[in-house]
Amino acid sequence: MGEVELSCRAYVKMYLHCCLFPRCSINGLLLSSSTAGDAVCVTDCVPLLHSHLSLAPITQLALTQVDVWCSQTQQRIVGYYQANACVSDSSPTPCALKIADKISEQFENAVLLMLDGSKMSADYRVPPIVMYERKDSRWTLKDKHTIMLRQWEETRAIAGQMLDSGDHSLLVDFDSHLDDITKDWTNQKLNNKIAELASPANGSM
Repeated sequence: MGEVELSCRAYVKMYLHCCLFPRCSINGLLLSSSTAGDAVCVTDCVPLLHSHLSLAPITQLALTQVDVWCSQTQQRIVGYYQANACVSDSSPTPCALKIADKISEQFENAVLLMLDGSKMSADYRVPPIVMYERKDSRWTLKDKHTIMLRQWEETRAIAGQMLDSGDHSLLVDFDSHLDDITKDWTNQKLNNKIAELASPANGSM
């Protein structure tokens, strides 16, 4: 497996998902609109749950709906992310491994990304992520030199700015959508806000 690149949009949404539910385990799906060769470019993410992560029926419902939406928008599910409620623990749980396994059945180069809650402050200098790849039927730590987050300083600044302004409240995960189906789990409003802030910062998302 080659390099993995995280877009500004994907990182900011994962970060805000954590900040919106700081005492909960949270998870979501990583999406790509481009999978050329061995490289994986994570262009977006869909925040899923902030409670009862191990509830299989809800997870399956979410996976099915996201899969349908991806087929309509020329995207595909390329990975899974999770942050554990215990901030000092960034190890994949059995639930994380199970969902990541399921994704890897459909996408060979799938990645499993764990967010390190102990390093989630806006002023932390390196991306608070731990990434795994599947090798020989096991999930192993990915070489950090093959993980790229271009324009990290700008991305970090956008994440902090959105948190400070309260824009993290715009984020809708699948859990919240099930509570109120008028809420948009594709997060178009939030995507537009990130795009507005990213454009002057680095010319792209």
